[in-house]
Amino acid sequence: MAIHAEGLVAIVLFYVLILFVGIWAAWKNKNSGVTEGGDRSESIMVGGRDIGLFVGGFTMTATWVGGGYINGTAEYVYLPDYGLAWAQAPFGYALSLVVGGLFFAKPMRSRGYVTMLDPFQQLYGKRMGGLLFIPALMGEIFWSAAILSALGATLSVIVDININMSVVISALIAIFYTLVGGLYSVAYTDVVQLFCIFLGLWISVPFALSNPAVTDISISAKEEIYQSPWLGEIKPEDNWLWADNFFLLMLGGIPWQVYFQRVLSASSATYAQVLSFIAALGCLVMAVPSVLIGAIGASTNWNKTTYGSLPPKDKDQSDMILPIVLQHLCPPYISFFGLGAVSAAVMSSADSSILSASSMFARNIYQLAFRQSASDREIVWVMRLTIFVFGALATAMALLTGSVYGLWYLSSDLVYVIIFPQLLSVLFVKGTNTYGSVAGYIFGLLLRIGGGEPYLKLPPFIYYPGWYFVQQRFPFKSVSMVASFLANVAFSYLLKYLFESGMLSHKYDFLDAVVSKHSKEIMDKATLVTNHDNIILSEMAPVRQALSASIAGTFTNTEILSDDAASSPESFHSEN
Repeated sequence: MAIHAEGLVAIVLFYVLILFVGIWAAWKNKNSGVTEGGDRSESIMVGGRDIGLFVGGFTMTATWVGGGYINGTAEYVYLPDYGLAWAQAPFGYALSLVVGGLFFAKPMRSRGYVTMLDPFQQLYGKRMGGLLFIPALMGEIFWSAAILSALGATLSVIVDININMSVVISALIAIFYTLVGGLYSVAYTDVVQLFCIFLGLWISVPFALSNPAVTDISISAKEEIYQSPWLGEIKPEDNWLWADNFFLLMLGGIPWQVYFQRVLSASSATYAQVLSFIAALGCLVMAVPSVLIGAIGASTNWNKTTYGSLPPKDKDQSDMILPIVLQHLCPPYISFFGLGAVSAAVMSSADSSILSASSMFARNIYQLAFRQSASDREIVWVMRLTIFVFGALATAMALLTGSVYGLWYLSSDLVYVIIFPQLLSVLFVKGTNTYGSVAGYIFGLLLRIGGGEPYLKLPPFIYYPGWYFVQQRFPFKSVSMVASFLANVAFSYLLKYLFESGMLSHKYDFLDAVVSKHSKEIMDKATLVTNHDNIILSEMAPVRQALSASIAGTFTNTEILSDDAASSPESFHSEN
């Protein structure tokens, strides 16, 4: 088939726009956060901590709203066996942001952490931080690979260009502006990308609804016309499965570096909470056109369209229902605008995930675990190198691995089962230690892997109640998460009691987690203790407000900083 010139032009224009905004943001904010003695590496990771409401609201919303979010929502609404009842992402991720804003944003931001892994290394030591980095890294890389893979398939449908070429070009653009500008480029391009998604989809919806091949969606919502009603239903035997998946989205959506990257870049702890609530509303609003497009797809007589006689579900193209609706039910000029916006939007997820992975590696693995004496310039170059390496890795997986979605599903489960209970423990449970953390890690890992993974054809070795052929209907993911949390707390207190009572000799405290709590292997609340010297944590000092003439600075309210006094680093230290 010939390449659609109009579609290709639309894609190129959107990509050029995104690239221009990314480079402009990097240039505009090149000195933000560095002027008053700040580090360039920290500015790349958390943007100088001066992200205001306008830019912050958009980039926080883009934590989850991207190509995968809008395509996935439309797909589940369209699928006959699922429908709107199973399109859990909008409400699940919105509640995730609400819960994150209520309970997690303030303690993380007020203590001045730079990455999500900082509190783990502070309390459990660098080795445990390295273990927790593994599922966090897997989640970010597999997520980037999955959405790049989906983008390649979408572009191949839209403009009939080679999938590999479209994936490589998209990845290179995202990697380039992330390399140049770090979080500032990611944040400002998020503003443009979300605006493009919103405008592109809402312009397309009225045209698709008025297409002669489309039946009234209010009728097809409850009556079977071309397929099952698109509202869907939850069967009684699937209640636990539905609840398990919902809690996975709501609670498992919190312990991601892409979320805390935005939280930690906010100008204050209160702002971080407000941004989370704004983003929760943004998630719901951005899902509306996707839901409508999925409903339109389920209400269409595809035999009357240019798509062909068989509907997308019969061609195994349900995952591309959104671009298919835009292409075949809208006029060409509307179609290409919407499709261009959607394809460009995918990068709003890929770029932030790549930056998140590189931030955690450069700071928590390279600097804090291996090179405590590394200069700021060295950390910046390590970040740039890992942005390229992780971006290339995600691209290679998108091109070469057929089961990339299965890998992402499994890794996101591990984030929920392993990292979330660890985050609960480290922030809210007093007295947990490295032994409990290791026990919780192992319990969560075994219980989750034991349940199998159909997408990877990984057979289970634990058959939970309600096992049905190849599906676990028991909420084993949430049970694994709770078991991991309880194991952490129980083993922490058990080992603490055994060592302090003398039932276990002090020489067996090989992790220095109880007897040698302040030994040179553990980071306390104020310092990183190395074999040579004490390195004062700059992020544990009061965070200076970096005011700039940028858009982000314009929307920064310096007075709001006074709200943080109760949980500021100074009061945090004075209590100890």
